[in-house]
Amino acid sequence: MSRLPETRPEFVAAGAVPAGLITVVDETTVRAEVAAWRAKVLKRPGLWDKATRGTQDRINKIIPERVHAIITAGVEAMTKGILFGSDLIQTRPTADGSLAARELRARAKIKAYRTTASVEGGVAGAGGVVLAAADFPALMAIKVRMLGDVVGAYGWGGDAVRERLFLLHIFHLAFASARRRPEALAELERWIAGVDQPEAITEYDWRRFQIEYRDYIDLAKLAQLIPVIGAPIGAVVNWRLVDRLGETAMMTCRMRWLGEAG
Repeated sequence: MSRLPETRPEFVAAGAVPAGLITVVDETTVRAEVAAWRAKVLKRPGLWDKATRGTQDRINKIIPERVHAIITAGVEAMTKGILFGSDLIQTRPTADGSLAARELRARAKIKAYRTTASVEGGVAGAGGVVLAAADFPALMAIKVRMLGDVVGAYGWGGDAVRERLFLLHIFHLAFASARRRPEALAELERWIAGVDQPEAITEYDWRRFQIEYRDYIDLAKLAQLIPVIGAPIGAVVNWRLVDRLGETAMMTCRMRWLGEAG
């Protein structure tokens, strides 16, 4: 399981940061943690990654077609929801406080959403194929809302197309294949630098993103369909997926923060 960047977690409250707590973050430490995370993202695919590629193809043939259809439709709807919708992303950016204070807000959001996703996954896993399939759009909504809240905690977000693309880049990087991660990271860093930015949804290759995300999810969700053990597996899978997205969002926001700070 990934570990979220720490910022004095003993002070994390449920959605609030007491005034006066933690006003300084060691920028050297933040830069070092971001550099270590980038190195992990850029790590070349290992034997496990190469082996799972063939396994993925076989698993795709086992998963019921209706599950595939729900996942594909869910990814497309989620992508368009990030770019155009207002029902899933309603957070107003909170542009006050130090970096440490903003990270406390972000960590509190991730903790809450992670718990919600875990409970939802456990319930769905206990219900077999039907509920496991229904779990996908529910988990997608949880992740999108959390992403909007985390970015909003840092002071960014809103309805501008460019800000919506920022969320999409984060989501893509979090669940890209090992082979695609370096390219996804480069696209995100170009966004942060303000270089080569598409101005419309038609210029974003969301179909490729849809396929990659579906492949990433399929392996995890297949185990959730297994009778009896589906409930605990569903809880753990959802926890880890939300945790991964949370880590990626926080590290990405750190990169943006450092970039804007020069």
